[in-house]
Amino acid sequence: MFVSVFDIFKIGIGPSSSHTIGPMVAGGRFLDSLRLNRINAFAVKVSLHGSLAFTGRGHATDRAVTLGLAGVLPGSYDKIEAQQLLADIAATGQINVPLLPIFNFNPETDLVFDFENLLPGHVNGLRITAVDSEGGSLFAETYYSIGGGTVVTEAELANPEADRRIDVPYEFDCATAMLKLARQFDLSIAELMLANERAHRTQHQISAGLNHIWDRMDASIRRGIEADGILPGGLNVRRRASSIHARLTQERRANLAYPHAYNDWISVYAMAVNEENAMGGQIVTAPTNGAAGVVPATLKYYLEHIPGAESELVADFLLTAAAIGGLIKSNASISGAELGCQAEVGSASAMAAAGLCAVLGGTPGQAENAAEISLEHHLGMTCDPVRGLVQIPCIERNGMGAIKAVAAASLALRGDGDHVVSLDACIESLRQTGLDMNVRYKETSLGGLAVNIPNC
Repeated sequence: MFVSVFDIFKIGIGPSSSHTIGPMVAGGRFLDSLRLNRINAFAVKVSLHGSLAFTGRGHATDRAVTLGLAGVLPGSYDKIEAQQLLADIAATGQINVPLLPIFNFNPETDLVFDFENLLPGHVNGLRITAVDSEGGSLFAETYYSIGGGTVVTEAELANPEADRRIDVPYEFDCATAMLKLARQFDLSIAELMLANERAHRTQHQISAGLNHIWDRMDASIRRGIEADGILPGGLNVRRRASSIHARLTQERRANLAYPHAYNDWISVYAMAVNEENAMGGQIVTAPTNGAAGVVPATLKYYLEHIPGAESELVADFLLTAAAIGGLIKSNASISGAELGCQAEVGSASAMAAAGLCAVLGGTPGQAENAAEISLEHHLGMTCDPVRGLVQIPCIERNGMGAIKAVAAASLALRGDGDHVVSLDACIESLRQTGLDMNVRYKETSLGGLAVNIPNC
């Protein structure tokens, strides 16, 4: 099934696409169902399950689903307005949204973190129920946040192809098929993707959308390198991107930089994005919030540090990266709660490697090789956020993922695209490894760094 570039890159808010954006979207979808079915709820109840329960507080899932039920959308989120809205709901125990009667919702009693019952469809599950004045159920829906801010109902998860297949001129469900089409029609990966996007959007919509995505990515980097202070959540993690960026700038002006300082530039761009994400700021899922810094950092490195870089190639970078992300999402997962951080930072690094390779003149085969190299060297990476916060090790991990992306692209460009391990084999290895991984290392904060850092 074709996965659009605009499904891979979505503008949202931190700190998590699956734990923050997804539950917010689920709350909004529930309101739409109430309106569509003309249901007048006396009150609404929510239960969070699996990883949403275990790390939901650190990921602001409770706040997100409350805001979603209050009609807030990730794309139009305003932090000050959201804080006031949450304060009003906490004070009144009620929610008032357009085209629905006021209903009762007290986040302290009507939102439950259910640590015992894992829902069958996915580790990130939530149930929302509308009840009458006697507590009887009027309407209920189960939602699954499957990664990158994508939310599906139980029925949609059971039948993923229903009403969602888009006819496109170049259908490919694996990297082998993608490369075959590229050779057959003498097209780049970006050109294949662009033709498919044109099947349901105009060229103007695509260009404007891609420009907006990069503008928001770049803005998150700029905000990140301008801000300092302590990140919220109690770990007392200090924002470092600003001070590191200042030192790098000073060293470059004084011609004192070491050759490996390019790694520091790449890292600081990625860390800037993920510090913004940890603050609950606006970022772009790429393909998730937890891995949101890798693709922007790699693209920023290309534009700012590579001689002859062309801003006109930003679209090619994003389209190529999205093709790789779509393959991983379709054939494995981009959810850390499902397959560990290999599915998040690993996917992002593979995407960035392919995008960079393509804009540096690489062939489709070389771009696929770059993605495979980067993904291969993330296999087995666990997701063990300390206190359930997307801070340790997540912020630095994005920097390392971006560095690996650049190294993988460079290595692939030294070859001719011919290699032993295919991207398809690597994606399948990602899937199998994630399924074998103990649940303690899949965004539950029950193992790894999450339990071995003193005083946390």
